[in-house]
Amino acid sequence: MKDELFTMTPDMPAMSPEMLARWQEEMRRNAQRMKHFSEMVMNPKEPDVGPTPRESIYRTGKSQLWRYASKRTVRTPLLFVPNLGISRPYIFDLMRKGSFIEHMTAEGFDFYLVDWGVFGPEDNGLTLEHAVTRILPRLARKALESSGATEMSVLGYCMGAPLSLSWLASTPAFPLKNYVDMAGPVDFSQVGLFGLWLDAKYFDADKYVDTLGAIPADMVKMGFKLLKPTMELSTNLNLWWNLWNPEYVAGFNALNKWANEYLPFSGEFFRQWVKDYYQQNRMIKGELTMAGRPVRLKSIRCPVLAVGAKEDNIAPPACVRPLIEAVSSTDKEYVELPGGHISLIAGRGASVHCWPKVSSWLAARS
Repeated sequence: MKDELFTMTPDMPAMSPEMLARWQEEMRRNAQRMKHFSEMVMNPKEPDVGPTPRESIYRTGKSQLWRYASKRTVRTPLLFVPNLGISRPYIFDLMRKGSFIEHMTAEGFDFYLVDWGVFGPEDNGLTLEHAVTRILPRLARKALESSGATEMSVLGYCMGAPLSLSWLASTPAFPLKNYVDMAGPVDFSQVGLFGLWLDAKYFDADKYVDTLGAIPADMVKMGFKLLKPTMELSTNLNLWWNLWNPEYVAGFNALNKWANEYLPFSGEFFRQWVKDYYQQNRMIKGELTMAGRPVRLKSIRCPVLAVGAKEDNIAPPACVRPLIEAVSSTDKEYVELPGGHISLIAGRGASVHCWPKVSSWLAARS
């Protein structure tokens, strides 16, 4: 009877070669997933970041200027101004084949990076005006001296754009060759959710700073996490599906290290940042002054490129684009590229969409 039942069982359908290959590949990937997951949990390794060679050119207080040398096939050097506080600048040189700085030096640009430093409670008196009128001009002059050039291009990313614009638009004597705003807010009436949270009707910047002194890194982190509460869930889901890929895992580990190293704000810097820019929008209105000098965006006449990211919820395109109308330049361009605030400059798509656009635009005008 058992033999009869056995022989009456219908034959299992044969697996096609394509299906067999897919099944074998998925089994291989699952084995790699478990291997990499075990390594991340049981034997985590500190990822290597900042691989591009550099030298420190100048230091003032906690801030310093880094030079990334190249073959210098592009005559005009580039000064890169990132955000002060929030995060560490190695995101721009995260890893080999995933580095904006590596790309720019390979394209022949001598690259100078402003590293604002990490400010503690002892720096609570540091104002935004001091950063814009004292620290940034010193670093820029040292970069110009180091390069031996007579003119310099400036690229402001994120907060670095309004900071560098506030300096340049109040100091028209600086020999500015080109200016690039990459995901930097200019019209703060269009900054989205951050603008709503920091609206003077709901947020008392004076009381906040007077109570806390410095703005702790954990509070900075919480603000950015609340912008997109599901980000960690989607990030971890993407990690699982790509956990078989060692290149993806290496990139994830490097980016995850950076994403969890938030930096604090000095109290007085934060007070002016919120009140003058977010709440009163004084730069675009022409009402801002720095060290007694008016900040006039119309005084910028060099070629200007503004780059917005379509999915940016920190500096939405609508707050980046107005720079084009605010300056007096005849050679000016706005471009909107795929990606979010970080992936515009550091994601896998950045090397395809953003970096070549910025380097080719600058090279043609340098």
